[in-house]
Amino acid sequence: MKVVMVGAGYVGLVSSACFAELGHCVVCVDKDTSKVAALLEGKMPIYEPGLEEIVAHNVAAGRLSFAVSVADVAAGTDAFFIAVGTPPRPGDGEADLSHVRAAAAEIGTCVQAGSVVVTKSTVPVGTGDMVEFVIRSVRANNNVEVVSNPEFLREGSAILDFMKPDRIVVGTDSLWARSLMGKLYEPLTAEGATLLNTSRRAAEVIKYAANAFLAAKISFINEMADFCEATGASIDEVSKGMGLDRRIGEAFLNAGPGYGGSCFPKDSMALLATAHSHSVALRLVESTIAVNEARKRAVGRRILNAIGGVGNGKKVAVLGLTFKPNTDDMRESPAISIISSLQSAGASVTAYDPEGMRHARLYLRDVAYAADAYECVEDVDSVVLVTEWDEFLRLDFRRIASVMRQRVFVDLRNAVDVSRLAAAGFAVHRIGHPQAPSILPRSAVRPQAPQSKTLSANGIPQIGLETVRDAFGDSAMRTVKGY
Repeated sequence: MKVVMVGAGYVGLVSSACFAELGHCVVCVDKDTSKVAALLEGKMPIYEPGLEEIVAHNVAAGRLSFAVSVADVAAGTDAFFIAVGTPPRPGDGEADLSHVRAAAAEIGTCVQAGSVVVTKSTVPVGTGDMVEFVIRSVRANNNVEVVSNPEFLREGSAILDFMKPDRIVVGTDSLWARSLMGKLYEPLTAEGATLLNTSRRAAEVIKYAANAFLAAKISFINEMADFCEATGASIDEVSKGMGLDRRIGEAFLNAGPGYGGSCFPKDSMALLATAHSHSVALRLVESTIAVNEARKRAVGRRILNAIGGVGNGKKVAVLGLTFKPNTDDMRESPAISIISSLQSAGASVTAYDPEGMRHARLYLRDVAYAADAYECVEDVDSVVLVTEWDEFLRLDFRRIASVMRQRVFVDLRNAVDVSRLAAAGFAVHRIGHPQAPSILPRSAVRPQAPQSKTLSANGIPQIGLETVRDAFGDSAMRTVKGY
């Protein structure tokens, strides 16, 4: 089948390459002539593991090509996909559909009867109606169906998600459009992938509802992490215990600095804006957004507390800038809020990320960028792990500790083995874990004045409540006292 994909961004480029890999003839169209020129030279506009290789393979096989005009490549097309950006509209957070509308109008000038127009972009409910109206306004009385086919691609594993999907959602009431979409995805359904046929509006809602629910799981586990810190429990053990419940599942139960990226923040806001326009209250979605924003601001204060409560004159090394590993995407990354709060408190920041520093320069100011992780940590008071890239987990932490001013390690992803950090002499601060005295280096432990020992009747020294407070904090003392 022939597919024309309008939009060579993250979703459009990955989907184009994967459809070509399935054996279809795909033309990926983008108005950005410089982007298309780069793609024709084999240069990727985004970082996604495996993407460069799969694009090169299918270009060489003649199944994938690139163009700047839909009209030039429209002949014989079975399915036109709209995969353009829907950024939040300034002021109200609604999805900006101007690119979708423009793509629909361009397709409308050249679409032929018997084709389908498919919205792959994440769009508010009812957008399919708008796309259909635009196409019919441009080209009246043609037999074209508009289908919703939302994407469920995770940055960093997008190719796997496309080729081994949890589900394929096709939103249309047209039987022939369902048949055409079924043929398009037949290589995947033949391997066991589930294809779910729904109405167009239901498909549009499914995408937003799924992202809002996953965002809520993240905000929930982050609140539980704070609760664990206050009560002396381990969030890792709590998350494990929750995730073993099949009704809950273990995915998205990793405590951290809050969610970011191109989907969850934008889509949650767009869903909320659409709900408001229909006079529907989505209190859980509102709370999810509020918790996440507060989370990102609070993490900066957590880091400052770890280095003594003040930032003036302090130097902090930030490892990882992108919102997750295996991507170069900086959109809504927690690192932005974290670094800004540190700078506002007077701290200076050095940062390193394997892929994200080019984009980070668009979001951050007055940050020193290092050539590698070891250069990043020289002469700093604290190392903060923000993004858990694999290379950071394999670092020589003794070497890192040897070049720091203070040995403070703030692990915002609970990703590094605590015993390795402790062996290197670090004072370790983790999410959802009380600060344990056993991991403090000798230099970080406050000298204690000699105390007289009170012996019990059997001659064993008694430990007073003040000693408990000094060693383990107020929460442990409340437990001892039975509060």
